[in-house]
Amino acid sequence: MAPTLFGLLDESLREALRAAAPERRFAPGQVIQQRGEATSGFWVIERGAVVVGQYLESGDFRAIAHLGERDSYGELAWLAGRTRVVDAVARTECSLRWIEGARFEAALANNPSAMRQLLSGLAEELQEMIDLVAGQHGGRGLNRIAHFLRNLSATGPVIAMGQQELGDLAGVTRATANAALKTLEQAGCIERGYRRIVVKDRERLADWA
Repeated sequence: MAPTLFGLLDESLREALRAAAPERRFAPGQVIQQRGEATSGFWVIERGAVVVGQYLESGDFRAIAHLGERDSYGELAWLAGRTRVVDAVARTECSLRWIEGARFEAALANNPSAMRQLLSGLAEELQEMIDLVAGQHGGRGLNRIAHFLRNLSATGPVIAMGQQELGDLAGVTRATANAALKTLEQAGCIERGYRRIVVKDRERLADWA
C-alpha cells in the first residue's frame, strides 16, 4: 500500500506536529468521523486500529481501508477543501492525534522539500486507487482476495482481520472469502488463525492477484 501522506514527511517534522496535537481516545466500535462532515485538519493514529469506509442504506458498513499505528487519514478532504467522503470507526481501543490544517500548512511553508514529498505521495495514492478500482470491477473473488491481502501485508505479514471483514473489504461474500483463503493457504501463500492471517509469500500472492 502507498504510505499515508503524513508518513511521507521527514520524521522531525512529523514529531513536531504530533507533539503539538491534542490526543483523543476512542472505544472499539466508536464512530470517529462521519461522511459529510466539514473538516479543518486530519487524524494520525497513535495506537490501535481504525477502519474507514461507508455506512450503506441498509446500515451495514462497507470497509475500504484498514489503518494502524502512525497511519493518517483525512488529508485529502482537507487539502481539497471538501467534506468527508468516508466514515471512520475505531476497530480496537485506540488513541489518535488531531493535526490542525492551519498548523500543518504553516509547517509546510517552512519546509519546501516537504511539498515535493506530498506531491509524490498524492501521485502514488492516485495510482493505487486506480489499481484498486480496476481490481474491484474485474476478476474472480479469489483474485480480489489475493490482491487485498498483498496490499494489506505491505507493512507486515500479520493481518488482524477475520473472514467477514476481509470479504467486506474486497466486496465479496464471506463464503467466497473463506473459499479463497482456503485455496491460498493450500498454495502456501498464507496461514490462517483466529481473526488473523499471516502472509507467508507476497510474491505468490501477486501471481494469484
